[in-house]
Amino acid sequence: MTGTDWQAWQDSWDRQQEWYMPDREERFRVMLDMVEATVGTAPRVLDLACGTGSITDRLLKRFPEATSTGVDLDPALLTIARGHFAGDARVSFVTADLKDPAWTEALPHRSYDAVLTATALHWLPGDELAALYGRLAPLVREGGVFMNADHMPDDSTPRINAAEHAHRHAAMDRAKAAGQADWREWWERAAADPVLAEPTKARFAIYGEHAEGDTQPAAWHARTLRAAGFDEARPVWCSPSDALVLALK
Repeated sequence: MTGTDWQAWQDSWDRQQEWYMPDREERFRVMLDMVEATVGTAPRVLDLACGTGSITDRLLKRFPEATSTGVDLDPALLTIARGHFAGDARVSFVTADLKDPAWTEALPHRSYDAVLTATALHWLPGDELAALYGRLAPLVREGGVFMNADHMPDDSTPRINAAEHAHRHAAMDRAKAAGQADWREWWERAAADPVLAEPTKARFAIYGEHAEGDTQPAAWHARTLRAAGFDEARPVWCSPSDALVLALK
């Protein structure tokens, strides 16, 4: 893996994700604002379904005294994450399947100040996500936080939803015409890379083309997190299509 430009892969993943979510950086900013507000500037963080480590990257740039454990099952994205953070003693990674009831046993710590995740858990069906929330609650210390930023639609406003969808996709079409790679094209480039080819093949053997899950409204997440053992839970940020739900232990 010597000579691989991990920063370039990290950046290209960010650009591809931003094509779908133009307010992605804003949600990260609010997420880190609330980390600072609730648990301070030197937290022990669990980056859940971490992918390439986008949350961890922003966490450590803003809070140099923080530490992070990234957990994911995707071998290709974890390869990029491990390469990107190689040599940084503040960061560790764990390969684990969040559907496995025993996945927390692989973690290096039994307690975290903050558990953070973004644009990842929508691939879980609602019952499995509720079960995951139940397994997360014991990992968060008293006074600690869990935050999930993801697609959280409101089906009660179809006209608003249609207007937002049309506006966002018009901007996506313009960016695509200017050369922006979409999700499929990004993975095609990864599959053609000598270092990422095998991890990418393994990734698609695990997930297939797309994982099937549910997109629940923010109120469902807040209600389910309270039932899982958190004292308070509500959205602390939203866009027309996504939300950031915070749960306080």
